[in-house]
Amino acid sequence: MKLTNIKNSIINFLAPIGSIRRKSIQYIYRMLKNKENRKMFSKKVKEIGFFNGFKYSFYKLVVPESKEYQEERYNNWISKKSKIEENAKFEYNPLISIITPLYNTPKEFFLEYIKSMNRQTYENWEVCLVDASDSQLEYIKEIQDERIKYKRLEENRGISENSNEAIQMATGEFIALVDHDDIISPNALYEVVKRLNEKPETDFIYSDEDKFEEDVGNRFYPFFKPDFSPDFLRSNNYICHLSVIRKSLVEKIGGFRKEFDGAQDYDLILRVTENTKKIEHIPEILYHWRIHSASTAQNMETKNYAIEAGRKAIEEHCKRLELPIEKVESIEPLGLYRTKYSVVGEPLVSIIIPNKDSVKYLKRAINSILKSTYKNYEIIIIENNSTKKSTFKYYDEIKSFAKIIKYEGEFNYSKINNFGVKYANGEYLLLLNNDIKVITNDWLEEMLSICQREDVGIVGAKLLYSDKTVQHAGVVVGMGGIAGHVNRLIADKNPGYFGRVAVINNYSAVTAACLMTKKDLYEKVEGLDEKFKVAFNDVDFCMKIRQLQKLIVYTPFARLFHYESKSRGYEDTPEKLERFNGEIKLFESKWKDELEKGDPYFNPNLDLYSEQCEVKI
Repeated sequence: MKLTNIKNSIINFLAPIGSIRRKSIQYIYRMLKNKENRKMFSKKVKEIGFFNGFKYSFYKLVVPESKEYQEERYNNWISKKSKIEENAKFEYNPLISIITPLYNTPKEFFLEYIKSMNRQTYENWEVCLVDASDSQLEYIKEIQDERIKYKRLEENRGISENSNEAIQMATGEFIALVDHDDIISPNALYEVVKRLNEKPETDFIYSDEDKFEEDVGNRFYPFFKPDFSPDFLRSNNYICHLSVIRKSLVEKIGGFRKEFDGAQDYDLILRVTENTKKIEHIPEILYHWRIHSASTAQNMETKNYAIEAGRKAIEEHCKRLELPIEKVESIEPLGLYRTKYSVVGEPLVSIIIPNKDSVKYLKRAINSILKSTYKNYEIIIIENNSTKKSTFKYYDEIKSFAKIIKYEGEFNYSKINNFGVKYANGEYLLLLNNDIKVITNDWLEEMLSICQREDVGIVGAKLLYSDKTVQHAGVVVGMGGIAGHVNRLIADKNPGYFGRVAVINNYSAVTAACLMTKKDLYEKVEGLDEKFKVAFNDVDFCMKIRQLQKLIVYTPFARLFHYESKSRGYEDTPEKLERFNGEIKLFESKWKDELEKGDPYFNPNLDLYSEQCEVKI
């Protein structure tokens, strides 16, 4: 591929997409003057198509994967966030009780922790310390603040019962959980009380966090979390720090439980979220988790018992919610879990596949579907203006087990699928592209078992390119301007940003290349919006389902290859670009408020123009 052709293709393709991407064009052009870079680009274009080949090359050339690069971005972010509100004044000033059990706490760790409390810009707090150390911590005598309460325990009864002792000492309306060797930001309690003044009915607040080693000035590995995500919480205790909970709610559910020592906070958080929907996330780094030799933050293997306790906590959580599950298991990396749900009954699933010619791809898709271990499904092929004899010959071969429905209008993905749904007998619909190949034969059980839940509206799968890099693992609204696939182009075995590619969790949307939903919900929102002929119809559909207060769930345990846009091609002609621009404007108009507010499952501190969840600077 000639360099001038590459430049012109990039300019023509990216021109309508947004100014930020356009600014990258000349830089990419300079990078591609290097012969080796150009070879890599051309290879990827041939393997996975122009656009995805371009995206892969862009990531490899422009976004270094080095730890130093990521730390530099985070340091730049910290420098821009250094301003802290002073002398905070509120109408509502609740007392917040910090719950901290002590056990052989090193003096320097403890004093740094207390110093972080004394630096709080919000002053109505108390610290409740319970000490189960092997011997008296003499340095406690150095503390001269009446807001710091201390109780020496006669025996060490374990982290849960020790923490319950601290809760009994608390007189605050809210309790906050802070470990004895960590620290909180000077504005931590200010931000919490600010949110409580905005939403005084709130029962539970959590924040983002990072880690530090020895010197708190050396902060790294920030975790910018999503807003409350029940499926992610069942897969990973992502909430963890900073947890601020209404004390009356903690007392109502019985506080910490000894049988979950090691994952006592996980068990508590699961029970709290079962008992309230008034949950708030503050997208700010308010908690700093210390790394040291015995720290869970450094090495989960130092507390393997915590993994098993976490697994048991999820299992009991599912039982309380009466969610039918086969099992909960720990998966790699340590700290992540898989909740395997059970299929209830044997409902019919209607698999709807639009097709125009492309027998090679359709045949591969059908053959892979036929290997499915779940058997109660029907296949509906929506034939749209095919011209090749081989296509109709293949239709004759499969008509004994597949419905062939003719749709003669122009290509309109939304209309074609809406048309196909009219012929579906299934209680569940599965929209599927013809350019896929099923990898996991139990994919239907995996998607169906989740889709059967009352709180779920849509389930999406993990899709891979032919080179086993990720094509789809969830869609972020606003990414790239409108919507984009997060964690795209990482290796199949890469768990992604804080494990989100490797576990079941929630997103605002998933791709309709493989999308399951309930037929009654599909009909309730009047299916796909036919004004979106090609692009964004699936994202729009997910947004409509979310308006019904239903969850969109991504599962990595249903895996398929997706040979993206093999049969319809790319947006590479003036006509297609004009249509694409129109669909962009339509989506911007229809979902203006949601785009301005931001995707709740993607932290506002992450860059919407980076599919790799980089810190926004």
